[in-house]
Amino acid sequence: MELIAFLIDFVLHVDKYLETFVQNYGTWVYALLFVVIFVETGLVVMPFLPGDSLLFVVGAMCGVGLMSYPLSVGLLLAAAVLGNQSNYAIGRFVGPRVFQWEDSRFFNRKAFDSAHAFYERYGGITIVAARFMPFLRTFAPFVAGVARMTRTRFTLFDVSGGTLWVGGLITVGYFFGNFPWVKANLEKIIWALIFVPGLIILLGAWRSRRKAAA
Repeated sequence: MELIAFLIDFVLHVDKYLETFVQNYGTWVYALLFVVIFVETGLVVMPFLPGDSLLFVVGAMCGVGLMSYPLSVGLLLAAAVLGNQSNYAIGRFVGPRVFQWEDSRFFNRKAFDSAHAFYERYGGITIVAARFMPFLRTFAPFVAGVARMTRTRFTLFDVSGGTLWVGGLITVGYFFGNFPWVKANLEKIIWALIFVPGLIILLGAWRSRRKAAA
């Protein structure tokens, strides 16, 4: 319970934790941020790390000169792309072993074929959009690997989505993160970054089920 409480406090007050780390350890903050972004996007078991809010706060810190804007964008873009590539590779590694379960009740060949067809047709937009969806961005590249999405196609949208996600959020934080109203309401903004994308996902799933039922 203490760990969960710490994680919640870290997510909601990531600005204070990050500023303290910069003051105490200086440029080591770049290594820490690289690890956090890589782990969130690269390990399917770590979907709860604060990617969106972290990038926004990094931008705000760049805006006041505590961090380098070009170095932050370049390094964290590399972490995001490599993380997705790692997650995709894990999915491709797991996929062939799933085939061995084809005769078991845990494997649904029809569902797998549908997932593969979906990712070949819509996987690009899924990979890009998932970057802005907490939790979903951790699982989307893994599922793309399991579904055997073409690597070159995956890489194209991995880099495109990573550029929009990292570059976009850091830039927004750079220009707007230090406004008094934003700083006073940062906790609410972080909650919005967490819940609004989730509500969009739930709404989309509900509409899809209605269409399927119809």
